[in-house]
Amino acid sequence: MPVKSHLDPHFARYQSSGAVITLQQMLIQRHAAKTLDYVAHNRSIAGISGLHLSKMRGRGIDFEEFRPYQAGDDIRLIDWRVTARTNRPFTKVFREERERPVIIAVDQTHNMYFGSKVAFKSVIAAQAAAVFCWLAIDNGDRVGGLVFSDSEANLVRPKRSRRSALHLLNQIYEYNQRLTEVKNPENHSNNDPDFQPGLAHALGQIRRITKPGSTLYVISDFMTLDEKALQYLNQLSRHNNVICCLVYDTLEETLPTPGIYSITDGSKKGSLNTHNNRARARYRDLFIERMESIQKELDKLQIQLVKMRTNDLVVEQIRKWITKSY
Repeated sequence: MPVKSHLDPHFARYQSSGAVITLQQMLIQRHAAKTLDYVAHNRSIAGISGLHLSKMRGRGIDFEEFRPYQAGDDIRLIDWRVTARTNRPFTKVFREERERPVIIAVDQTHNMYFGSKVAFKSVIAAQAAAVFCWLAIDNGDRVGGLVFSDSEANLVRPKRSRRSALHLLNQIYEYNQRLTEVKNPENHSNNDPDFQPGLAHALGQIRRITKPGSTLYVISDFMTLDEKALQYLNQLSRHNNVICCLVYDTLEETLPTPGIYSITDGSKKGSLNTHNNRARARYRDLFIERMESIQKELDKLQIQLVKMRTNDLVVEQIRKWITKSY
């Protein structure tokens, strides 16, 4: 399926297309990540080697040494044991963390197995995850994440190694491939009685591997965003940088030009009549209302929202977000 975009064709070779992603498409995102000037920009501001410029939530610093107390030092950092032993006031010196764990949560449920142009939402989510993964690895950060489907989830604990990145990408790839195998997810059983499909369960799992000071990307269409999921996002955002990447298809935004279209969910077929102008306007309004509602909820939590369309180049959408945010 060819990529059709008004954006720079130089980057079109990085764009994944179709209903499923390949490992090669995920690996090539390392080259796409190298075209982003995210790291250099943040280093010039923050002076650290971590990927993300963040509010210092949590301690975010490591003990380095003791030194004699000087006028103006924070008295709360005085080490009283060393002071008592030397009869001179000594204070603790900390250094800022030189790496920030990056956690990537990727939605590969059947809600994501949909697309009308260029690629399915599940493919765009996988590609975006690969770009963020390579950005973290190339910058020396630890990377891990969680991939979740309608029936299971897999945690990858953050490590600073290319092998860890490849393990995460392979998990995303495998989950993406399984979307073609299960035609009716309602009849797909799970051996874990505590498993509840949806964003809330995934975020609950993410808390197990997310330490204060991490950067968390949540890549989904947020169709299952509910009060429980918002509660978990609130908890995670208190001590971490949380970025939500909402993937949507143009057909979810606006109905196609007036006509009668054949549609299928992979097992059943039907038709879509788009001649009614009132219905077309209402359809568009419902999409806008949903976007505004999600934006409002995340604004309350001071969480950034990045919107990604399935028919636009992923690397360029990430670049625009970086430029706008930083």
